[in-house]
Amino acid sequence: QVQLVESGGGLVQAGGSLRLSCAASGLTFSGYAMGWFRQAPGADREFVAGIVWSGTRKDYADSVKGRFTISRDNAKNTVYLQMKNLNPEDTAVYYCAGHRHPYGISRVSGEYDYWGQGTQVTVSS
Repeated sequence: QVQLVESGGGLVQAGGSLRLSCAASGLTFSGYAMGWFRQAPGADREFVAGIVWSGTRKDYADSVKGRFTISRDNAKNTVYLQMKNLNPEDTAVYYCAGHRHPYGISRVSGEYDYWGQGTQVTVSS
């Protein structure tokens, strides 16, 4: 079965950095676009970043543009989210998601086919 497993979350001070990883199995990873979403307590799940199968096209939410970088390594079946200059508003559970269309970057969570279990990111002020 398809599994997406996130790692790399944790507690960091404002201004710090974290790198999240999402390891995929059970699917042809290079055939999927991938996305990162996050959900803060009491809030809806929101789009953070997306990347097409080849890594040649990316999309970012305005709130993270210039601070976060999404990348992928198809040989390792892994997608990454490098987060810099974190602030308390970035505190959330971060989820990776797979879209079965290789160019299917979408900001709509319902359009993704597979989800990981999430990893907590907490940014202290």
